[in-house]
Amino acid sequence: MRNERRLPTRTPESRAFAERVRVAMSLSARLNQLPFDDLDARRAVLGEIFGGPVPESLSILPPFHCDYGLGASFGERVFINQGCFFLDYGGITIGDRVMIGPRVTLSTAGHPVEVEERFAFITSAPIVIEDDVWIGAAATITPGVTIGRGSVVGAGAVVARDVPPLCVVTATSIVERKRLKP
Repeated sequence: MRNERRLPTRTPESRAFAERVRVAMSLSARLNQLPFDDLDARRAVLGEIFGGPVPESLSILPPFHCDYGLGASFGERVFINQGCFFLDYGGITIGDRVMIGPRVTLSTAGHPVEVEERFAFITSAPIVIEDDVWIGAAATITPGVTIGRGSVVGAGAVVARDVPPLCVVTATSIVERKRLKP
């Protein structure tokens, strides 16, 4: 995984991380209980989850689940559909005019592959979603991935490598930039 960081478990830092996860998940549960049309209350809770004000043009439809909150940032006119999961400890940067379909998972954290290290560390790497990207329903973006400007990730795709700008990625193929108009 590119840009991987490792957080040793059973340390003061990992305990602080676990406490923040508890807070973010509690806030996410509160968000998901609010009336759908109470936009002011939803925006206030989103500000608590993400550690500060979010853009006025950000639209996140509940239910929404976030396990850390302090690692996500949003551009303008971002739309996030229902049932999404943000595991953002490693950092999630979302550009302008990004559309994220229902049940999408953005996961920046995991564990080492080596069996003897698996319980000793939490690994993380940032996800970057550049401007004008559309991510289809139930796609999963894994740690360390950048989705290039103007690209489309098809429904159900699992993306484990960077996607160049202006490409379409599905569960089975990549259509190169020349197929899309800028």
